[in-house]
Amino acid sequence: MARKYDHEYKVQAVKLAKEIGGAKAAKELGIPEGTIHTWLKSLRAGKLGIGEGSHTPSSAMSLSEEITMLRKRVKEQDKEIRRLKEENEFLEEASAFFAASRRKSAKTRE
Repeated sequence: MARKYDHEYKVQAVKLAKEIGGAKAAKELGIPEGTIHTWLKSLRAGKLGIGEGSHTPSSAMSLSEEITMLRKRVKEQDKEIRRLKEENEFLEEASAFFAASRRKSAKTRE
């Protein structure tokens, strides 16, 4: 059964192959070398658009720059996740407090 790859995966694989070579990219990604060569051929034929990612070697972001940028983004997202978890904990505690307060005031009315 042939494996299906989404467009973004193909784009990233082609970018990597253009930077380090098809054979190395295939090995690194764990996919058949022929698959990457087919995608590169599709790119040259204009059948695989890589959009904004199609830069010349001089204007393209290097792999290390891209990794640095992605690490920074992950760090920022981790920070945001921690903040949201703290807010969620606070809201759960506040909700429990107000629910208990409501039950208490309902009992005193009876």
